[in-house]
Amino acid sequence: MTGDSTQTCTDEALSLSAIVARAPRVAQLAARCAEEAEAARRLTPEVVEALKEAGFARHFVPAAHGGTEGGFEELTHAVGLVGEGCASAAWAASLAAYAGRYAAFLPAAGQAEIWADGPDVLLAGALMPAGQAERVPGGWRLSGEWKYISGVHFADWVLACSVVPGEAVSDGHRGGRPGGGGEVRFFAVPKPDVSVRDSWFTLGMRGTGSDTLVLSEAFVPDHLTLGRSAVHEGRAIGTDARCHIVPMYAVNALPFAAPLVGAARGALRAAHEQTGRRLDRRGNLVRDKPSVQIDLARSAAEVDAAELLVRRTARAADGIDEPGAAEAAVRGPRDLALAVELLVSAVERLFRATGTSGHFESDPVQRFRRDIDTAASHVALSFETTGAAYGAWALGAENPTPAR
Repeated sequence: MTGDSTQTCTDEALSLSAIVARAPRVAQLAARCAEEAEAARRLTPEVVEALKEAGFARHFVPAAHGGTEGGFEELTHAVGLVGEGCASAAWAASLAAYAGRYAAFLPAAGQAEIWADGPDVLLAGALMPAGQAERVPGGWRLSGEWKYISGVHFADWVLACSVVPGEAVSDGHRGGRPGGGGEVRFFAVPKPDVSVRDSWFTLGMRGTGSDTLVLSEAFVPDHLTLGRSAVHEGRAIGTDARCHIVPMYAVNALPFAAPLVGAARGALRAAHEQTGRRLDRRGNLVRDKPSVQIDLARSAAEVDAAELLVRRTARAADGIDEPGAAEAAVRGPRDLALAVELLVSAVERLFRATGTSGHFESDPVQRFRRDIDTAASHVALSFETTGAAYGAWALGAENPTPAR
């Protein structure tokens, strides 16, 4: 089968995907609620419910619990469609789906507890270690603060990450650090044990509600904890679905890049509409100027190129376009970081072309620009880090470290 025919098959599959079909409705609702979400610094309840109804929460949930066990490319496409209406809603949709994927690595009893009432449970993930975990009979006692937890306000469960002493526990996972200095573990904590500190006062991505998670001596039984190394290595419990067995490096930055492709497309659409109406000081249509046409063309090409890079990473994660393991560990992170740089460039050019009117808070281009600039600062999207890892591999340096 040729590459073109494979692409056609996957495009047809995407067109039949339920989550892809439902995403435009979520985008329209999220766009209407965007100003309200910015003012409140969290998504409206209507948008949250629409994300659940569209299937984002269940996308990576194991079939045994009623989930979809879906693909990375279809989720990437659906998230991008939502992003055309609101980057914050797309970010929430993406991270909620991936948090559900992490929960699939819990022991069977933990999975059963989280999804006891069905697969549409919303989870939020604190992926960077913080806080303190103390071993107690039957589990752990967890306290501390975790910053930048997107979706924490509407999450039914949170996955908090912390460093603990390096010991094997009942889930059979062991994630010890080199030298035996401890391991990093996820702890699933239900909403009643969670407090939130209001801290998300940002230039962009305001609607994500990425406030600070606070836990005070929350008890987490052993069946609700897992070693982060299991996620990194793709060792899920009780499922062999493709989405649960890929290593972390294959998808590490994908949840963060996918929403920005949609946001850039939203900015392009808004810029096209505005430019078509604008007049210069002499009353001539701005759209007739070659310089304006060229700028729009360049931005559109950068967004297209970025989407191709992001989509290739998703296809590799799905096993459709899979490089060798060594290359895969460094190519995907490099591609996603470069894609985001292209998106930043494209939308910055569009914003400069809006003139004074583009600086008003009611203008959608400035909102997309602020959102993309803020999201692009995520540590997983740093080209300096991912590019160095790829360059070390390509040049045959000893022990190149995959970007995580």
